[in-house]
Amino acid sequence: MIKPLKKAVLPVAGLGTRFLPATKAMPKEMLPVVDKPLIQYAIDEAREAGIEEFCLVTGRGKDSLIDYFDIAYELEATLRERGKKSALEALQPSSVQAGSLVAVRQQEPLGLGHAIWCARSFIGNDPFAILLPDDIVKSGRSCVAQLVDAYNQTGGNVVAVTEVPREHTNRYGILDVGADDGKLVEVKGLVEKPNPEDAPSNLSIIGRYVLTADVMEHLAKLERGAGNEVQLTDAMAKMIGHVPFHGLRYEGTRFDCGDKAGFLEAQIAFSIDRPDLGDAVKAFLKKYVDVV
Repeated sequence: MIKPLKKAVLPVAGLGTRFLPATKAMPKEMLPVVDKPLIQYAIDEAREAGIEEFCLVTGRGKDSLIDYFDIAYELEATLRERGKKSALEALQPSSVQAGSLVAVRQQEPLGLGHAIWCARSFIGNDPFAILLPDDIVKSGRSCVAQLVDAYNQTGGNVVAVTEVPREHTNRYGILDVGADDGKLVEVKGLVEKPNPEDAPSNLSIIGRYVLTADVMEHLAKLERGAGNEVQLTDAMAKMIGHVPFHGLRYEGTRFDCGDKAGFLEAQIAFSIDRPDLGDAVKAFLKKYVDVV
């Protein structure tokens, strides 16, 4: 029997050095795309997939991420007093049900695998999703919801994958694939950041995973891999052949918001679709494109 998936882990302990000086005093996950921070996009995506419990793996200076999902009594009272109904409604998605959000500390930057291991008490023996807030996926149905659909069909581990240029394989976890029906691919192997000439394919894992708790057994060994860090990819690779393992070619467009150009592209893509902003954004883009 396939256990229902109700938990998500969001690793948010990174320093955000690529966005300094903006991230000197605020977490990079609080950087807004239009008017909503990156962390909110991730939580919204998970909730759309039916996920009800969330664990933020934080670091020093990241308490504002927890505060963001709390109730802002003074602000709401002021808005209510001033009759700012639309502003009050805009706040609603930033609240979570009482007791559904927990946070744990990753005291040392020892890699993504280590961050997930820090959430071991939250995960317990349950399947769980992982969302890296640096990645935003613009889609009709949330990327995690698509992964959950596949998980309910296959069980085991399911990761979101996309094709990348062969010369960029050394930036990602890359799949060695077996059976492939064009949407769901069998995972035969995983390699973390292989050189292009050594890469088994150009199918890359993006920051969306559905994993079984079996991965914790391997993460608990805290073995170092690429970059002298505890790599999640290495732990997942050890599960191949023991649990079903698939990659899903998700429907949607992924924006790498850990990269400045990707972050700016996401601003444009999401604002153009807004009824209140789309026309204005298109108009000023034409002005700057003409100048260039």
